Amino acid sequence: MKIKILYFGRPSEKLQLSEEMVDLPQNIATLGELLAWLRTRGEVWTQELTEARIKCAINQEFSGSSAKIKEHDEIALFSPISGG
Repeated sequence: MKIKILYFGRPSEKLQLSEEMVDLPQNIATLGELLAWLRTRGEVWTQELTEARIKCAINQEFSGSSAKIKEHDEIALFSPISGG
């Protein structure tokens, strides 16, 4: 399954990546599984993509870790936004 991942804010800065197209393994069906798979890329990925440090959207809609991913989805990963 091919998807597009967009990185914004701190994840983009720390991972030095703004977007990528990936072909996911067949066993990945949810956003949580995608994050776990991305964390296998190394220590920086593990630090930056913990669920406590990241917000996610699928096709421009905020989504939780149990949200299903489909072919050609656009996944956005970004730091939580604080206001004040």
